[in-house]
Amino acid sequence: MVVFTFVLAGLVVAMGCIKADRVRSWRRALNPSAPELPDAAFTVGRIVLFGMAGLCLYSAFQFMAVTANAEWSDEELASAVSQSVAEMNGMSGFGNLDGSEDDFDDENSRMIKDELIENGGGGAPQSGVAATPSEANKPSRASYTVTAYGASAAFCVQVERVRDKDDAQVIPGGLGREGSGGLPRHTYTVKHHKGEC
Repeated sequence: MVVFTFVLAGLVVAMGCIKADRVRSWRRALNPSAPELPDAAFTVGRIVLFGMAGLCLYSAFQFMAVTANAEWSDEELASAVSQSVAEMNGMSGFGNLDGSEDDFDDENSRMIKDELIENGGGGAPQSGVAATPSEANKPSRASYTVTAYGASAAFCVQVERVRDKDDAQVIPGGLGREGSGGLPRHTYTVKHHKGEC
């Protein structure tokens, strides 16, 4: 898209640089009975064409800036991973109401992506991050390969989830009934290293 816009700007500038006498000779060859165009018409035409070329150049540079802001650099990803791991390590959270741990991969992956985007910094985009789970993941220990659009680096984030024995959150009962059951509480230990898992 950027190249097309630059080429379009070049063509418009070339059109604006054509001499008035050449345009008049083309008009006479194509339509001899057409009235002559005044020099003011060519001046206005050139102003319009050069204005359009300027607009094309401005659009091309804006598109280049948007494209650059949509990609992660290796440094941005490395910084975001380090900060995210530091924030997630020691964090605690609640499990599912029914006690199942079937969705632990989705939950951990979403948690990692959210932290990465939050810690990406002002120059990093707010999307384009992937946390791909390893095949051998278990609810208690899982590994995720973290990549980002535009960055060539990859990081392995390892998440250990330990269930706290005494810290289940009791769900209150409704309409004066006793609370029943509880949400299991987990504590996370998170580490990372450079490279895929």
